[in-house]
Formats: sequence, structure tokens, C-alpha cells
Amino acid sequence: MLNVMSPSLVVECGGEAIQTAPIRDLHENPNFPINVFLMRVHLPMEEDLTPPIELKVVDNREFGYKPVVGQASVRSLRQYICEPSAEGHHPSLPPPGTGQPVSPTHHPPHPAQLPGPLGNTVFLPLLEEECVDWWSKLYAATGDLAKSGDYLQTGLDSLKVYNCELEAVPEFQGLQDFCQTFRLYRGRVREEASEDPLVVGEFKGLFQIYPLPEDPSSPPPPRQFQELPESQPQKCLVRVYIVRAFNLPPKDRNGLCDPYVRVTLGKKKLGDRDQYLPNTLEPVFGRMFELPCTLPLEKDLQISLFDYDLVLPDQKIGATSIDLENRLLSRFRASCGLPQSYCISGPCHWRDQLLPTQLLENFARMRNLALPEFSADGSKATFMGRAFLLTQFGECPESPGETSQTLSLGAGGPWTGHGVPGQDAGFPGPPLGRDQYELRCIIWNTRDVDLQDTSITGQRMSDIYVKGWLDGLEEQRQRTDVHYRSLGGEGNFNWRFIFPFEFLPMEQVCVLPEKQYLWSLDETVLKVPPKLILQVWDNDKFSADDFLGVLELKLLSMPCPARRPRDCTLKMLHDESDSPTPLHCPRRTSLFKQRLSRGWWPCLVQEEGRQRLSGKIEMTLEMLTDKEAEERPAGKGREEPNMNPTLQPPVRPEASFLWFMAPLKSLRYILWQPHKCKIILGVVLLLLLLLLAAFIYATPVRAPAGRAPAKSPGEHCGRGGRNQATLVAGKASANPSSPG
Repeated sequence: MLNVMSPSLVVECGGEAIQTAPIRDLHENPNFPINVFLMRVHLPMEEDLTPPIELKVVDNREFGYKPVVGQASVRSLRQYICEPSAEGHHPSLPPPGTGQPVSPTHHPPHPAQLPGPLGNTVFLPLLEEECVDWWSKLYAATGDLAKSGDYLQTGLDSLKVYNCELEAVPEFQGLQDFCQTFRLYRGRVREEASEDPLVVGEFKGLFQIYPLPEDPSSPPPPRQFQELPESQPQKCLVRVYIVRAFNLPPKDRNGLCDPYVRVTLGKKKLGDRDQYLPNTLEPVFGRMFELPCTLPLEKDLQISLFDYDLVLPDQKIGATSIDLENRLLSRFRASCGLPQSYCISGPCHWRDQLLPTQLLENFARMRNLALPEFSADGSKATFMGRAFLLTQFGECPESPGETSQTLSLGAGGPWTGHGVPGQDAGFPGPPLGRDQYELRCIIWNTRDVDLQDTSITGQRMSDIYVKGWLDGLEEQRQRTDVHYRSLGGEGNFNWRFIFPFEFLPMEQVCVLPEKQYLWSLDETVLKVPPKLILQVWDNDKFSADDFLGVLELKLLSMPCPARRPRDCTLKMLHDESDSPTPLHCPRRTSLFKQRLSRGWWPCLVQEEGRQRLSGKIEMTLEMLTDKEAEERPAGKGREEPNMNPTLQPPVRPEASFLWFMAPLKSLRYILWQPHKCKIILGVVLLLLLLLLAAFIYATPVRAPAGRAPAKSPGEHCGRGGRNQATLVAGKASANPSSPG
């Protein structure tokens, strides 16, 4: 089949027919040179008996050959019947020559340089950190209050998010209020054809059916379609914001997929396959694509999702198509939604090419209405016979030019039909940039920590140290040195923890990339709320360490610390609405906003299903960006660079040391100091007992009467002969008569 080069349209209804002039070059300008036709048709009064409208597209080829290349049938005409007194159908396009031309190199205005109320440029100072942004506005609209922050409390404009495409919203009439799309078929349609291959093209147009007066002398009713935009192709700039996707089908063996975006408009394609998001079924892209186009030559915008594979080709996940021409021509302003208020900065800043005053004037010209009038001070506007006061639309702007813009937006709201849905989608900017943060935690002291050990003298004590990490980043676990022999639960450390992490401000979560398996090519991104976990332990050398308490701080909703240890209780960790809150310090705060916090926080343990206070920690928490961390370096613990702030070694009691490293010193502090008096008294008593024993032992003993004192053995040996002789002589003298 030859390509269609010069088509014309034949409209048949009720035995009447009209034919349009042929399109000379379909590839340069597919619009008909004449747009409006009037056909008189005799139709029955009963709507069910009205004949259909037959549409036939004829290709005007050489030698007078005019084959029918496509046809369609409109069977129901009820939707096109209108009253003759009704106003003509007018598009919402500005007249030619108004507005500012858009070039392909034009970029969205920076928040600090936005169009001013009177066509000038208003420069605003940029805040270092905005409490709310476009993502806060989006999450507030979707009901995710945990990620929206304080957006609802700011009173800014809300956002309407639909769970379907705008063409499927009933009140928007499929965005075909200006012109409808009719599919053209060739031949008979086969019901078994799944993809409908007989569709050969599309025809865009609209019908209006109204009765004519029976009296020929009566004036005819006003014709419809009085003012139409030019039939020449229009150059446009298309910005596509890909926010996120839901419920994607898995494409990999692990039950996930690696999606990336590809945007196609005409012959232009954008989207890099290397910018895929690994291992996810609900990706958050947050990307913006900008493409120049010419309507209606390049009217179909196709957005596709592909699954990244190491070896081509990539699998197609799904695609959707958007008719840009319908969105541009629709009176519901589906091209660029209008915000509810006129702002020159922030997440609700004005994005349209024309200011509210220009839009209202264009609307009045297209409807042949009187132009709006503004008072000299800009506090009052008159339009369509009604007066609008500035006080009716909230707070009064400071600039006189802003007052006229606010009045124009409020006065034109009921009629301009900016109903998609009159909200501003906003400019997300670079949303998916993972911000690099560094959390610095300085452990100063502990108080009232549970005492788990008992010394040889019966004293209760603990060898205290603190261990900490961020939830999900257990491999970055850090611990302080040990405060030995704490007898009252006090610990002194002056120790710094440093935890670098990636943070998504739009989702208020930490990003934890990790590989599920050793053979995994890509890392799986886990998202967890930022939470600091600190644990207090008792150090043991010959057994497992004893757990003393834990403190878990949600950095996005952190309890206000106590200034003094006696004010540090478990009530700080409970979000009780009836508890009194100090005026100078909120009950809950975000460390990402406060940036620096110091004080006392309670530690707790679970006993029999109840929480019990087991200690108190004094520390400083500081949140820094990666640039701030480079400008203010610091080392872990007390290592170099020991600055910001400089941490000195803690001043601990002399008894704080490991006992087997200094045995003599251990005897001094373990035995001598606590039992000095007892030891001295015991030594004195021992000496007295020894002296008494020696005295008793040295005392002489007297022999009994009539008995010779005992002689020592040596004495017997030295004088043995003499004694023997004496005894013999005695015997002889005592008994002289005995024989010799």
C-alpha cells in the first residue's frame, strides 16, 4: 500500500455530504486548511432514529485516483446536540502574539529568580534549609504524613493526586472537549484481532448539532466555533516529570526488577539505561525530561519502563501514551495547572508562561468580554460586573504588583476553567539526589548505671562502656573505652562516634545499599528511618559482657534532652499529649532541622514486660552535611584530627583500672583504701598475740619438791663417770657389811 500523501475528509449524514479541501502535505501540516463547515441535514425528532455520521478519508492521488483509506462511524449523536442560544465553543488558547515564546533551550526558573508581578524579575534570598519542599507537598497530598513533615501546618496550597490518568477522570471529559479523536478503520473489523490491526489512523474533530428556525426569514442562530487557533503547527516545549512507579511486575529471578525510564516523542528518545534503579518494584525516579516538539506532528508522548539486563535486549515492563495535543487544546488546562495562590518562591511558585493578569485578559478577549479593571492601590478588581476585594483571598501581598496578580487569579478562577484541577504540580527539581550526611555523637558521661559485678570485698561495681550504631548499619558499630570499677554508676568517656550515611529528604529515610548474595551484580536498596541505637554494657574478661541498658533515638522525631541528670526520666521517651511541654523547647524535634543537641537521655531495660530506668547518658548529637564535614574535620574517639571540638582524656577516679594489669595497685585500691582501719587494727591485734605467745613461751617453770631437777642429756654425757662413782661409793658406805 502506498503512503497517504494528500487526504481529504468526507462527512455524510442523512443523505447529505460535504468534502473538505485536501491536505497538501501531510508530513508538514496535518491540519485541514478550512476548519469549520456547516451542513444542513433533516433529522427525525426521535433521537433513537437519527442516522449515524459517516466519516471517510479519501487520498487524492495522481490521475484522479481517490481511494478510501479509512472510515469511521459515529452512531450516537446525543452528545453533540446543543441549544442554539448557547455560547459558542471557545478554546482556552491565548490569541496569537500574546505570551512569551518558549525555546528548546529555555530552562525552568531558579527559585531565586522568578517572574515578578509586573514582568520584572524578583530576586529572593535562598534559605539554607527549607522545612518543606515539593516532595513534602506531594506526600501531604497522598496522606503520607510521616514524610510530609510540617507541610500541612504551613497553610500552603494543597495538591490533588488522582489514582488514574487525567483522561479517565469523568469531570474532565477525557480532555476531548475541544476536539474528539475518532479511530479510522479500513474494511471490516475482525473481532478475533487482539491488537486491532485494522486501525489505520485518527481523525480529530468535533460536531455541534442545533435546530434551525422553520421560518426562513428568521435570523439564524449564532454559529459555533467562532474563534479557533491557527491551523498551523505550533512549536512547544514538553517537560516530563517522572515521579515514581508502583506495583511493577517482577522480571528477574529474585522476584524484583531493575527499571529505568525511556521517553519517546516523535523521533526523539531520552533515557539512559545505565540510570536504572536496581532490585525494586516501587522505584522513585524523580527525574525531569525536556523535549521540543511540533504539534500536531509529534503529539503522542510515550513513556516506557524497561528492565535492565546485563545482556541486551532489555525486557519491556510497560508503557503509556499521552496525547499532547488534547492536553494543550483542552479548556481544563491540562498543559500546566494553575496554583491556588500567586507565589514567587517556594513549592507553590508560579510556573505558567503568563501571569494571572495576562491569563484573565486573554480569557476576556476570547469571550468578547470587557477587560478587567483594577483600582489604583490594587485592592479591588472589577470583572464581568462583579467587584472582587483583595481581602477575600487571604493575606495581602506586600508588593502592589502582587495584589493585582492575586486579584486576577481569584477573579478568573470561577470562569477560566483551569480545572486540572486548578492545582500546581510544581517543579520537583533534582529530587532523587541522595544527600550525604554525617552524624557525630560525643559520649561525655553516664550516671546511675546499673551495677552488675561484685568485688572480692562485696562491693557492687561495673566496668562501663557504650556501644552505638545507626539502625541498618550494624557494620559501622563503634564503642568507647572502658570505665573500670564504677562504684556509683558514673562513667567518664569524652569519646566521639562518627556515622556517615545517605539520606533521602523526599522520603525521610536512610538508603542502605547492600548485595543480597555474593553473586549479585547490583545492590539492593533498603530504606529505613534514621535511628540511633546506643547500648551500655558491663565489660567482663572471662565471661560474656553484661547488658545494662539501651537508648533508641529516632532522629526525625527525637525527644528533647534534659539539662540536668535529675530531670532525665523515662517520660522523655513517651510521647504523651497530656504532659506539660516547656515553651522554650519542643517535646519532639528533628535533628536534621535542629542540627545540634546536647543533654541527658535515659537508658532503659525490659523487666517482666515493663520498662525500667537503668542509666543516663550525657552526649552531644550533631548532624552535618558532607560539605560541612569536610570543612570541620574530626576523628573517631580521641584520634586525630581531634577537633570540633577537641576531646581531652577523661578525668576518672584513681581506682578505675584493670586489676590484673597492676596487682600491687589493685591491692592498694581494692583492700587498703576501703579497709584501712580494719587492716591496721588487725595487724595490731596480730602483733599483740605474737608478743603474748612469745612471753608465755619464755616464762621459766619450777620443779616439784623431793625430786631432782631434770638434767639435760649433754650434762649426763659429760659427767657420767663421776656420777657413777658417787653412786657406787654411796652404796658401799651404806652397806659396809656386804661382800666386795
